[in-house]
Amino acid sequence: MCLAVPLQIKRIDGDMADVELGGVLRQVSLVLTPEAREGDYVLVHTGFAISVLDEDEARETLALFAELEEAGRAIDAGSTDERVESPPESPGDQAERIDR
Repeated sequence: MCLAVPLQIKRIDGDMADVELGGVLRQVSLVLTPEAREGDYVLVHTGFAISVLDEDEARETLALFAELEEAGRAIDAGSTDERVESPPESPGDQAERIDR
């Protein structure tokens, strides 16, 4: 599965931009989004800014990513409140288990 991430442009140099997420800077190409300006949020996929987002949409998406990351950590740590229960056994499964 491929994922595009909203990142904020910190600096533009020609058709390249420095973008930031969580304190980490990286360079992306702006050839597909020449209208992008410093301070804009852009949707980045495989090193290319593929669209300019409004700030509210970008922040909402980043908040959802943060929630997913936190849920993943909770599951990895075994501390999630939401447990997936096994489906109830059928009578045949119960009989097979007893016969063993």
